[in-house]
Amino acid sequence: MTLDQLRPHLGFILGPLTRLSIRAGLTPNSFSVMAFLASVAAGIAFFLGQMAAAIALVSVNALFDALDGSIARELQLASPRGDFLDHVLDRYADIFIITGIFAGGQAPWIIGVFALTGVLMSSYLGTQAQAVGIGRYYGGTLGRADRLLLIIVAGLLTLALPAGYAGLSFLGWLLVVFGIFGHATAVQRFFYVWGKIR
Repeated sequence: MTLDQLRPHLGFILGPLTRLSIRAGLTPNSFSVMAFLASVAAGIAFFLGQMAAAIALVSVNALFDALDGSIARELQLASPRGDFLDHVLDRYADIFIITGIFAGGQAPWIIGVFALTGVLMSSYLGTQAQAVGIGRYYGGTLGRADRLLLIIVAGLLTLALPAGYAGLSFLGWLLVVFGIFGHATAVQRFFYVWGKIR
């Protein structure tokens, strides 16, 4: 998919917020850190069963995650250090949010670990391609923006229908999807990079 590819077309939303943030003196790194803090709070809220708060905080994380890149492009501040910080904090954000979901009882731990390892490995293979000289590669089905949107939707469904389906909440089923597509994407990226290495 992915919604990550649509970010350049969301200027009508991000543009005014980007300009306002720049006037306020906020930097891309500050938004990376605030997005991370929102994800920590979201994970805690999922763990505590505060579904509405968790959904709101994931939405904040998604917005701030989009704004850090938008401000960096607007001010031409993209740098290896900022990119490194963003990727590290994004991975920790994934860990906090997904762990909060299954540790809070929305899915058995085995499904949670399946989802978490799928998400982390697909992300790792995307950047490892750059490490071996192929260039960063993000081919695959679910990008980070897609995952955040799906968490918000599944969270709303879980809030409305807490019984879920077939004994598993909608957030739990979403973790199954994350595990399947995450590992499938990791395998696809592995073979793509493997074929490019000479």
